[in-house]
Amino acid sequence: MADNNYSHFQHPYFVLTGIPGLEQKYYWMAFPLGAIYVIALFGNGVIISTIKSESSLHIPMYYFLFMLALADMGLALCTLPSMLGIFWFNYKFIAFDACLVQMYFIHTFSAIESGVLVAMAFDRVVAIWDPLRYGTILTNDVVGRTGAIILTRAVFVVFPVPFLIKRLPFYRSNILSHSFCLHQDVMRLACASTRVNSLYGLIAVIFTKGSDSLSILFSYVFIFRTVMAIASGKGRLKALNTCVSHICAVLIFYVPLIGVSVIHRFGKHLSPLTHALMANAYLLVPPVLNPIVYTVKTKEIRKKIIQIFVQTKITAEG
Repeated sequence: MADNNYSHFQHPYFVLTGIPGLEQKYYWMAFPLGAIYVIALFGNGVIISTIKSESSLHIPMYYFLFMLALADMGLALCTLPSMLGIFWFNYKFIAFDACLVQMYFIHTFSAIESGVLVAMAFDRVVAIWDPLRYGTILTNDVVGRTGAIILTRAVFVVFPVPFLIKRLPFYRSNILSHSFCLHQDVMRLACASTRVNSLYGLIAVIFTKGSDSLSILFSYVFIFRTVMAIASGKGRLKALNTCVSHICAVLIFYVPLIGVSVIHRFGKHLSPLTHALMANAYLLVPPVLNPIVYTVKTKEIRKKIIQIFVQTKITAEG
C-alpha cells in the first residue's frame, strides 16, 4: 500500500554533486572552471565568426566545423548554470523539470556532435578518394540537408527520454552523482522498474553513437586503403595530414565517452571522485580542446584570434 500511495510522487528538486571529497576547495576550483568555460565559449565563438566572415572557408569541410563548434558551444552552455552554481555559489539544487530540460539538451547536443563527426569523416573520404569531384559531390545543398538530418535525428531520438523519466516515481534519495543531469544518473534514483528506460537508452545509444563510431571507423579504413594506393610518400603524408584535426576531434569526443560508459557499467567499486571526474571530462573536454586543435591547424582562425587581441590592445591603449 505504501508504494501505491507514492506511485506518482516526484521530488520537487534534485541535489547535484560537485566533486566528492574536494568540497572545501570549491572556492579555488571556481576560477579554473570559469576559465575553462571562457576558453570553450570564446574558442568556439571565434571559429563560428571566422567561418561566417571568411569567404575562403565557405567549403564543406569548414561548414561541418561550423556545426561542430555550434554543438560544442551548446554542450558547454547546457552545463554552465549548474556547474558554476555549485562551484561559485555552493548552490546544489535543481528543479525536477529543469533537470529534465538540461538532460534533454545535454544528450541532444552530444548526439549532434557525434553525427557531425560522421559527416566530417565522409567529407575526408570524398576529399581523398575523389578530390576533383569534391565540390560537385558535397554541394551546399548536400551539406545543408546533412546538417538537417543530423539535427532531426538527435532531436527525435532524445525526445522520449525526459517523458520516460517523468512517468517514474521518486520518493527516496534525490542526490545525483554529478554536477548536471544525465539520463542514467537520474534513472537510478527511481523507485520503480526502469527496464523501459534502460532498453530505450540502449537503442538510442546504438542508433546514434554506436552506428556513428562504426561509420567513422569504416571511413578511416577506406581512407587508409586509398592513401596507401598513392605512389609518392609525400602525397600520402599530405593526404593524411588533412585528417589529423578530425582524428583528434574523434578521440577527444569518444575516449571520454567510452570511459564514462565503462565506468558506469563496470566501475561501481570505484570512488565517487572517479565517476565525477570522468563525467566532467566527457562534457567539458570536447568544447575546450576542439577549438584549440582546429586553431592550431587553421591559419585563418589563428589570424582572427590575433586580430581580436590586437584590436583589444589598441582599444585599451586608446
